[in-house]
Amino acid sequence: MPRVLLAIVIVSLTIYCIVEVAQARNGQVRAMPKWLWAFTVICLPVLGPVTWLFFGRPVSGHVHRPLPPKAPDDDEDFLRGLR
Repeated sequence: MPRVLLAIVIVSLTIYCIVEVAQARNGQVRAMPKWLWAFTVICLPVLGPVTWLFFGRPVSGHVHRPLPPKAPDDDEDFLRGLR
């Protein structure tokens, strides 16, 4: 029973990490290219997912959000067009 439970945990962790690698954006993945992370997670059953979780995952604080829209009176190009 413990072997089956360990196998289920390893397979679940690998599937979770594969899905995370697939959903990550190219510019946010750390340390290696996205395709190499996918290869590592699949080919190294325990070591690959663990290294992805600690060294490859995108950091949540570094999400690139678009700038909020400018008000027309703050936009120099708009004001130049009015003159």
